[in-house]
Amino acid sequence: MRRNLWLIAVVALIGLWAWNQFGHHPAATASGPVAVADGSRAPRGESARDAAYPAFLPNEAHDVLRRIAAGGPFEHRQDGSAFQNRERRLPSQPRGYYREYTVETPGSGDRGARRIVTGGDPPAEYYYSDDHYRSFRRFDPPAQGAAR
Repeated sequence: MRRNLWLIAVVALIGLWAWNQFGHHPAATASGPVAVADGSRAPRGESARDAAYPAFLPNEAHDVLRRIAAGGPFEHRQDGSAFQNRERRLPSQPRGYYREYTVETPGSGDRGARRIVTGGDPPAEYYYSDDHYRSFRRFDPPAQGAAR
């Protein structure tokens, strides 16, 4: 009996994790990214300025977006380099259209898996990946006045 309860608990936890990862918010698919419009309010303790950012972006991404808007400086030498879109998870564009930027992962000893990819010069499209390019979420950054 105890063994069955343990198995049910594990299955329930896996189900909750999968629902959290894939079920309750739009996610990019092989057919292309999904635009996200998130009208949620800022969590308690978050500034009004930070509330202008999409809720799925980690706080570390806010600074990266401010640096992109300012033209740098960037933390990593790869930041601002061409993103090749080899996996074709973003809409097809000419080489050099997309640029990638590292979003710091607290506690990570390397660049981690989180990235912002922009499209255009100046950027007209913004995508966020928290799984090293396996999926992307398109978003609109706050207006430049709100981001600073």
